[in-house]
Amino acid sequence: MISSAQHPLLFLDVDGPLIPFGATPQQLPGGYPTYGTGPEDANPLLARINPAYGPRLTALPCDLVWATTWMSEANECVAPRLGLPELPVVVWPEPSDEDERGGLHWKTRALLAWADGRPFAWVDDEITEADRAWVAAHHPGRALLHHVDPRQGLTDADFIALDEWLRAG
Repeated sequence: MISSAQHPLLFLDVDGPLIPFGATPQQLPGGYPTYGTGPEDANPLLARINPAYGPRLTALPCDLVWATTWMSEANECVAPRLGLPELPVVVWPEPSDEDERGGLHWKTRALLAWADGRPFAWVDDEITEADRAWVAAHHPGRALLHHVDPRQGLTDADFIALDEWLRAG
């Protein structure tokens, strides 16, 4: 990851994209793959984080930013499993009833404010068409709102789509 004002931002959620969840036993008869364990008191779902994602994320031409409810814990618990340096963290405002009535995700307004006109990609498992429409109407720069299936987490196809979009700018 090369830090530059010229690079787009990549807002990265943890639950869903990095920690897959929600697949049925029929979809994953053997359960989710795990990649080692951490301290006994650590969240057991952390073992689902694929360490190979770290080099793939840092190879993308962007500046990575945590956009997760894990907040600073993402730097403490998730980043070391991926081999990532400490990343900036979006601090969330209190959720707004206005957002919920319009179907807008509670993260959307905060991410646009954080981006401050800069191109960005947002990787999350809760992105909807309402978020895409709102971003298109309110963000002057390029934006990719990339939905990830939480049952699978990030896939090769997701990394290809991100890489192509980030390089197309």
